Amino acid sequence: MLSKSLVIFLSVGLISGLFFGIYLLDFKNTSQLEFVEGPSISIVTEKFDFKKSETINIKIINSGTEKLIFDQSVYPLKITGLSGMLIFSPDTNSLQKQLEPKEELIVVWDQIKNDGDIATEGLYKISTKAIDENGNHVEKSSTITIWK
Repeated sequence: MLSKSLVIFLSVGLISGLFFGIYLLDFKNTSQLEFVEGPSISIVTEKFDFKKSETINIKIINSGTEKLIFDQSVYPLKITGLSGMLIFSPDTNSLQKQLEPKEELIVVWDQIKNDGDIATEGLYKISTKAIDENGNHVEKSSTITIWK
């Protein structure tokens, strides 16, 4: 016969594991590219889990039917930690200023942060923001994991 405390610990572990799994499933958005009518932007990476020091190719795709313009006062692409602290953003002068429908912008990140340090293991949020011709803001974010 199992003791009451063992049954309680196993039950709490199973229930918390279920809720944490549902949270991570919701947190880790796997639908990267979907073309829609109107303004839309998508972030596509070749996978979600990367090894440390592996090059990460990030595609920003205009997945809508309207031209998108990047506001130069805001980084068109930024990678942050889950705390929201900016880790990496490409030089805005080297990037395109706009994207036509179905056009893409490719940014390569070698996991070197803006301060020159190497990114540590963990979850990172990739986000982008643009404006359509009518002045509406279009945003998208995706989450990746860097492992040892």
